[in-house]
Amino acid sequence: MSVEFDFDGEVALVTGVGGALGSAVANAFLEAGTTVCGSDIIEPNTEDFLLAEPDRVDFHQADFSDEDDVAATIDAVIDEHGRLDYLLNIAGTWRGGTPIHETDADTFDFLFDVNLKTMFLASKHAVPHLQETEGAIVSVSARSSLEGGEGDGIYRASKAGVRLLTETIAAENSGSVRANAVMPSVIDTPMNREMMPDSDFEKWVDPNEIAAVLLFLCSDAATATSGAAVPVYGEA
Repeated sequence: MSVEFDFDGEVALVTGVGGALGSAVANAFLEAGTTVCGSDIIEPNTEDFLLAEPDRVDFHQADFSDEDDVAATIDAVIDEHGRLDYLLNIAGTWRGGTPIHETDADTFDFLFDVNLKTMFLASKHAVPHLQETEGAIVSVSARSSLEGGEGDGIYRASKAGVRLLTETIAAENSGSVRANAVMPSVIDTPMNREMMPDSDFEKWVDPNEIAAVLLFLCSDAATATSGAAVPVYGEA
């Protein structure tokens, strides 16, 4: 059974648009007819920028851990397009490999900035505009945020924060803005394959499959769903 979405005339902002998941999300929303605005700290047409056709996206280079950059980007989106319907908080990364007592404070700051602060600031500045359109936010948490574990506790804690802020935004905006999160297992990305070359990639979740769930959570089919943390585990 095939499923099609029609977001024609609506505007989405995708953070981390140059990454593997961000580019998949941008492409999915473009295929659904959405006007897609994208933000990333990485410039298009560089090795690490994976979105194949950046010209299809209204791109804004910005550091979303910097509140001035976030405010300026969202103001620019509203000025250019007149509305904002969907915020997709995709910006994020993983670091790990050391126990807590061997983890640098800089690693803590980095992970909370990239994984949680970007989501907080983007949501803070987007919510007033999303209230006007009765829009939706979808953010990326992680299955590992559900429990502690060895070697990447800071990452897990930052992604747990994404879940909790999602629930808070949903509660604070009940009836006006829906907020949900997805919880991937291991995403099948070039970086993850490089870091875990001996893994069974077939069991990992494809970025396009996650993007399809984000489309659903933003669609009219999910109007009754807010404050959820949705598993997207693949077979991992």
